[in-house]
Formats: sequence, C-alpha cells, structure tokens
Amino acid sequence: MTMKYAMAAGVAMAFSLAASAQAGQVGVHDPVMAKEGNTYYVFSTGPGITFYSSTNMTDWKPEGRVFAGQPAWAKSVAPSFDGHIWAPDVQHYKGKYYLYYSVSGFGKLTSGIGVTVNKTLNPRSPDYKWEDQGLVLQSVPGRDLWNAIDPNIVEDSKGAGWMAFGSFWSGLKLAKLNDDRTKLAEPQEWRTIAARERPAFTPDLSGGPAEIEAPHVFKKDGYYYLFASWGLCCQKEKSTYHVVVGRAREVTGPYLDKSGKDMAQGGGSLVIAGDKDWKGVGHNSAYTFDGKDYIVMHAYETADKYQQKLKVLEMKWDKDGWPLVDQKDLNRYKSKLL
Repeated sequence: MTMKYAMAAGVAMAFSLAASAQAGQVGVHDPVMAKEGNTYYVFSTGPGITFYSSTNMTDWKPEGRVFAGQPAWAKSVAPSFDGHIWAPDVQHYKGKYYLYYSVSGFGKLTSGIGVTVNKTLNPRSPDYKWEDQGLVLQSVPGRDLWNAIDPNIVEDSKGAGWMAFGSFWSGLKLAKLNDDRTKLAEPQEWRTIAARERPAFTPDLSGGPAEIEAPHVFKKDGYYYLFASWGLCCQKEKSTYHVVVGRAREVTGPYLDKSGKDMAQGGGSLVIAGDKDWKGVGHNSAYTFDGKDYIVMHAYETADKYQQKLKVLEMKWDKDGWPLVDQKDLNRYKSKLL
C-alpha cells in the first residue's frame, strides 16, 4: 500500500464489500492467495483484513474479516491507525497458516508488521480461530529510514524463513525470522534487496520519489524471483503502478534484472504495466497451483471509475527463465463476487 501517496478517506471506503458488490467483481488491494483442500482463499487490505473463498479462482464468496476489531498493539505503534490493515501475506508452515499483516499511519514511518496464526483457513471449521502473535518488527521515525509494511515470507534452501518488506524510503529489506517465524532471528540478519534513487537532502520523514514497494519472492527452478511494484497506486487515472522483477541464486541476493543490474541499485525488468483499460497494475503475489504458475494482483478498471479489481493471471516463462504475463489477460480475467 503506497505510503506517501496513500488514498484519502473517500478512496479508502472503496475497500468495503459494498463497493465490491456494486462493481460485481471482487474489489481488493494487495491480494494474496492460499489453497486449502479444494478451496482458494484471497486476503486483502481492508478493515480487519477482508477475505474471500473460491473453488475455481473466478467465483468468490465474501468471508468477512480476519480481525473483528483491530490488533491490540496497533495504536501503540501507529497512533493514527484507522482500522484498515494493509498488505497481508499468507503462508502454510508446520501444519498451520501464518497471516502476516501491516499497520501504519498514511505516509508515515509509524508502521509495524504482525502475524496471526490459525489451524485452518475455513471459517466454518470447528478448528477455525485466529490467534494473534503480535508485533514482528516496527519502523520508528527518527531511528529508521525504512518502512515496516508489505511483508512477504520466503523459505531458503536450508528451510529458514526470511521476511521481505518495505515501501519507499530506502527501499525493500530482507530480515531472517526465528524458527517459529513470529520474531526476528537473533543475531539479526538484514539485507537491502531492492531500492530506487532517493535524492540527497530528502527529509527523513518523507517517503520521497523512490517509488518502490510490495516485495514478493517466488522460488522456481533454482532461482528466487523478486517481484516489486514501482510507481504510484491509489491515484485513480493517475496511478502508475507496474510490476518489475529480478532474480538471484540465493535468497539474500543480489537480485539482478535481465540486463544484470542489481535491484538494490535501481534494477528491475518490466513484467506488466497498466494500459487504457486498466491502471495501476501491481502489488502482486505469485503461486504454483496444480502445476501452473499464477500472478495475483490488483488493477483499476477505467470503465468503472477506476475501482480496484482482483486479477489472477497465468504466468509463463521465456526460454531464459523470465516470467511472461499476457497483457490481454487483464481483460480476459473477470472475477465474480457471489
């Protein structure tokens, strides 16, 4: 979720289920997906984290919220937190589901990432109960020049968990997690994995023009692929969000684009951008389901006053092992809200 250019309250209201129902499609920001049994679940930014279920990745049933209220710790980290929980990430680990999430004040470094755990994603199961594990890490104005939002967890070749995160400021970071994946590992291990130029003398409290966020690391064929969103989300027709990628042989990087440029030095090869029908394409996640790879993201539909919509597109690969997404699939895929 873009920090410096975050939407005003009126746009934030578009996250609501009512707006989704009016549009007839699933209205989400920052979607992530998981599959349990024969059911897919999508989680997204919204009041308490909104989520949906589907058996075919097209027809989606609203399932309510993960949090009935707000995380108990949220206001202590982000005093201006307004109930909208940002940019979740869902992972299955040691028989449980881990849902990482962000709380923040718009455009501020008062941010934190937490995690809540459940035995199942099925809200009709007797085992369904989210148990919040609290704060994983936070960013503090005056101390940090990185922003603790947009988490994504990736497992390295040795089975250790790493959390990628970040938005604007000094870019995207990677930090190692402990064995239960609810806190940082000690001694702490950190990396900068992607960044864009931050002009000298930019005030520390400003995100600045270094428009990068939403890291997602996808493992395939011996590579770790780092996806990131450049540009601005949440600006209706002025949205410039687009997805770029680099890859590395080790989870810690360096992540190089097609030309060999390090993403930590501004590198990034285009995967997909908006067009006349869809603006602000980005904040993606990526998965393999039943032998096919998919990219999941949001986009703003020009024909529907730039309302945000879910996009689930098949992702293929070129002869050199780089992801390919068909631009025409933005119009071909149309979710249905049940």
